[in-house]
Amino acid sequence: MEMAMIHKLRQLNRMVALAVGFGLLACAAFVLTDIIMRRIGTSLGGTEEIAGYAMALATSWGMAYTLLELGHVRIDLLRSRGSSFTRAMFDLFSMIVTSAVIITIAIKAWPVLERSLTNGSRANTPLETPLAWVQMPWFAGWVWFAVVSTLTTLAALSLIVKRRYADTESIVGAFAEVETLQ
Repeated sequence: MEMAMIHKLRQLNRMVALAVGFGLLACAAFVLTDIIMRRIGTSLGGTEEIAGYAMALATSWGMAYTLLELGHVRIDLLRSRGSSFTRAMFDLFSMIVTSAVIITIAIKAWPVLERSLTNGSRANTPLETPLAWVQMPWFAGWVWFAVVSTLTTLAALSLIVKRRYADTESIVGAFAEVETLQ
């Protein structure tokens, strides 16, 4: 059950990663077009602002993908020297801490969006972008990361209780070690 859930989350996150990737490509094309236009004496304007928004969205939505692909940086000095049970416990601890931090970020991100919605806030830039337009998908990305992180933590906990340490390592272990174990 746990592995099927993680597989489904990985599939969903791959689709999200593709959408984010296409969004970044579109942003890069927009910036490139603006650069070319500047060479002929005109400009689209706002490329820095839009690129900043794209990076914020890519970050919030890309974190869940990175988590499930074991791409987050970890220091594994102690973990790598332990038994499979010890590694599983370090992995579970890191997931609990990660989930707690991400849930806190998602909770703290809501008042930012709420204030923008309440006040009708706009960017203090020439585009005067309604901030809620950017903050809604940004907030949703953090909530998605919190959900994925929590579900992954619960799956890891369930696998540890069942003493399936190798499966635990495949979903929350360190990427470099997973490669050498296979």
